[in-house]
Amino acid sequence: MAYRKNIFFYVYDLEVNKRLEPLYELAKQNDFTIVSDAIDANIIVSVGGDGTFLQAVRQTNFREDCLYVGITKDDESGLYCDFNLDSFDEMLHSMEHEEMEVRRFPILEANVNGESSFYCLNEVSIRSSIIKTIAMEVFIDNHHFETFRGDGLIVATPTGSTGYNKSTNGAVIDPLIPSFQVTELASLNNNRYRTLGSSFVLGKDRSLKLDIIQDGNDYPIIGFDNEAYSVRNIRNITITLSDRVIKTVKLKNNSFWDRVKRSFL
Repeated sequence: MAYRKNIFFYVYDLEVNKRLEPLYELAKQNDFTIVSDAIDANIIVSVGGDGTFLQAVRQTNFREDCLYVGITKDDESGLYCDFNLDSFDEMLHSMEHEEMEVRRFPILEANVNGESSFYCLNEVSIRSSIIKTIAMEVFIDNHHFETFRGDGLIVATPTGSTGYNKSTNGAVIDPLIPSFQVTELASLNNNRYRTLGSSFVLGKDRSLKLDIIQDGNDYPIIGFDNEAYSVRNIRNITITLSDRVIKTVKLKNNSFWDRVKRSFL
């Protein structure tokens, strides 16, 4: 194989380490080397569900030169995790004999105030941090689209569309469609403020710019996946679909829609 077969384990629950000990041995028996620093790995394994997977990707800087593998424990279901602790040997067998498929997930890039950029695998969310609505001018490709006032907005990738986005009645988008979705949180619609009133989907070459109206709600909460950032004096946020992707190992006969059905139906 082209891979050096170096594995780094990102484990959220330290109690799980005991259950992983025989799996470490199984990996070594199959000529995989377990490393202590993620930078030395070309396979990064997260153990603990989708939230842990998101953190593993974030903490290792959305690397494009490695494979990410998600493992759930017990009876958890994961939209990013194809494997369970009980099927770890199947994953090793697939990697060893190149009987694997690689799935590529799109990433959002969010630029704050034209200065700092952040990457997201699931979604960017902008919400009021106080008991007051937040107002934003919404631009698509630098053309004014609407003036939003409400609790906030969610901008989700296709894979992220099953998370926070879905809970606010956003659509579930097929990851084969390179796009991102904008969903409202409790928008106000009256004679002064008028929004589309539904989520909308933008193609991969579009850009979304949100100008924060400075009316006292100057410190909104910005969520990047499952991390919240409180940035002072936010003026604008520009969100695009990045050219970067992350790669994960895909089990055969386990498509995105198979996982959606298993998780929700």
